[in-house]
Amino acid sequence: MAEPKFDVLTIGNAIVDVLAHAEDDFLVAEGLVKGSMRLIDGAEADRLYDHMGAAELISGGCAGNTAAGVASFGGSAAFIGKVADDELGRFFRHDMKALGIAFPTPPVTDGTPTARSMILITPDGERTMNTNLAACQELTPADIDKKTVVSAAITYLEGYLWDPPKAKEAFRVAAKIAHGAGRKVAITLSDSFCVDRFRDEFLELMRTGALDIVFANRHEVLSLYQTSDFETAIEALEREVPLAVVTMSEEGSMVLSGGERTLVPAALLERLVDLTGAGDQYAAGFLYGLSRGYAYDVCGRLGSLAAAEVISHIGARPLDSLKQIAGQAGLAA
Repeated sequence: MAEPKFDVLTIGNAIVDVLAHAEDDFLVAEGLVKGSMRLIDGAEADRLYDHMGAAELISGGCAGNTAAGVASFGGSAAFIGKVADDELGRFFRHDMKALGIAFPTPPVTDGTPTARSMILITPDGERTMNTNLAACQELTPADIDKKTVVSAAITYLEGYLWDPPKAKEAFRVAAKIAHGAGRKVAITLSDSFCVDRFRDEFLELMRTGALDIVFANRHEVLSLYQTSDFETAIEALEREVPLAVVTMSEEGSMVLSGGERTLVPAALLERLVDLTGAGDQYAAGFLYGLSRGYAYDVCGRLGSLAAAEVISHIGARPLDSLKQIAGQAGLAA
């Protein structure tokens, strides 16, 4: 097998995040469930934007954020996702190019706009996402660049992409190509509400060998197995896939593989500003370490460092060099 050109290829929704601070009362007035992600149409996106306070635009989307994290560690990353040939689409593409991330997907040109997500950040750092997928839903199997998939050590999918049927098919194609080339395939379950919608399909992916690695947080694992007992859910998960990683907020994370469990402490945090992107950056650190052959505990520590960096400021992508942070912590990066 040829050496991979990319450490990680991420496939997901290409979204421009519209971030604003909000009080809990605002969420109640708008009928929003704190900490959730809901899909909205263009009209609702416009209405909510008009009601929000001062906002900041940042390129986002879970998979794009993870690719940005891999690049910040000094890794080589690629991204497949759909934007439009419009102002927000060009903004997103420019950001990816500036980070050195390969982005081979052609833009939508039929007038469908680039996706945007209105993210409301409450004082406790929790984020409530309201996403209009728009052009994201136009990703098809034809957009899966075989050369890029074959050239990536790990192909990583975000669970949110499982909503549009064509995108779902696109991921299955990518997974087949990756495995055909002897590469690994990973998924993040993304959100407990996403798991509620696609529980059976996610389990089917695990049980048929389509996935080698699964990322989830505590809430997603409980939702996946429809239980309130964390240990029961963990025991079920570790039987499903060769490698699973469960994040547990301030309690750190747990790596499950081959009947063994590796507990990784959370990184020290000076301040909590915005939880947006914590899971995305944890995955970036873990996948970067995994692609370089690091032990699971080191992979987890890299993930924890990346998560701590991103939640210390607004936005879901690193502001400081994760490579430098890892070096200061004595971790090979």
